[in-house]
Amino acid sequence: MKIDHFELFKVPPRWLFLKVVTDDGVTGWGEPVIEGRAETVAAAVREAETLLKGHPANRIEDAFQMLYRGGFYRGGPILTSAISGIEQALWDIRGKVLDLPVCELLGGPVRDRIRVYCWIGGDRPDDVASAALEKKAQGYSAVKMNGTSELDYLDSYAKIDAAVGRVAAIREACGKDFDIAVDFHGRVHQAMARILMKELEPYRLMFVEEPVLIENFELFKELRGHTATPIATGERNFTRWGFKEIIGSGCVDVIQPDLCHAGGIFEVRKIAAMAECHDIAVAPHCPLGPIALAASLQLDWCTPNAVIQEQSLGIHYNAGADLLDYLADRTVFEYRQGFVYRNDAPGLGISVDEEKVREAARIGHDWKNPVWRTADGTIAEW
Repeated sequence: MKIDHFELFKVPPRWLFLKVVTDDGVTGWGEPVIEGRAETVAAAVREAETLLKGHPANRIEDAFQMLYRGGFYRGGPILTSAISGIEQALWDIRGKVLDLPVCELLGGPVRDRIRVYCWIGGDRPDDVASAALEKKAQGYSAVKMNGTSELDYLDSYAKIDAAVGRVAAIREACGKDFDIAVDFHGRVHQAMARILMKELEPYRLMFVEEPVLIENFELFKELRGHTATPIATGERNFTRWGFKEIIGSGCVDVIQPDLCHAGGIFEVRKIAAMAECHDIAVAPHCPLGPIALAASLQLDWCTPNAVIQEQSLGIHYNAGADLLDYLADRTVFEYRQGFVYRNDAPGLGISVDEEKVREAARIGHDWKNPVWRTADGTIAEW
């Protein structure tokens, strides 16, 4: 059984789906995309197709090695996102051929469910207490929110007070047993990050995410000394080589590889095993579509240090389509009381509604993240 051809579908709200077809008609699905760079990743996928046509579909690791190492220049979000979607699709094919879920091919499940969290508040967080209460009423026990809007290198304490006030409102509304994660999103520079992390410490956060830009990783050690709150990062790191320094640093408590960016299912399983050796938890980043979530869950099922799963149901980015809209069976993820439950369906465990995907691809999208500026007109981190 060999790879015959690829099909790509750019679908709302901001996703890119890949269908890989073998010469005997077996199909697999993946989600190769960088948010805001769908066309660029699509070009990389098409380049990869020329290399993989006729390649045995079961030689997944060999395909990864060829695409990653065979082109001399390697790494970076575009290449590894293209590889990730292709790799997901090949695992989907392998599982379907063997009539087994992917997790069974990676050592078997270690759990039958995993907790999920919901996003609240939007890019510029607002009205978060009522949103958190709504999620709690739906059975969820954890939410994540952006900490702030744009911040300058030195900025107003009023913005710090507003950020702390939002967290305090959630804690008061939802109680001590409700988990809150705050994403600094790389928007906060080191001086303000030290202040904000210290001010948030009394609210016992589940974690602070990307307290500063990962390019400034040397600052994580300093920030680690300013708070006992767990620190999370990793959505902008790619392959095990991109996680090597983070995992060995002693500065991070939770890594967040994205299975659509970091190299795919098996690559993230390797990253998770590295993290386990350093007593670090895994919480896969996943603000994307249903194929991305299905791949993440196959990783979660067979990974003992996976602790909670991000998912995009109702996220503020999902205008025009939501997480379940492209699935033939919208109940497949079985959300109950803040958990998603494992099923034994083969491959990635989902059935894509191809007719709906083709219809949506005729609409397409041109999603781009907003460009923010500070008060003096300087570009700010989004």
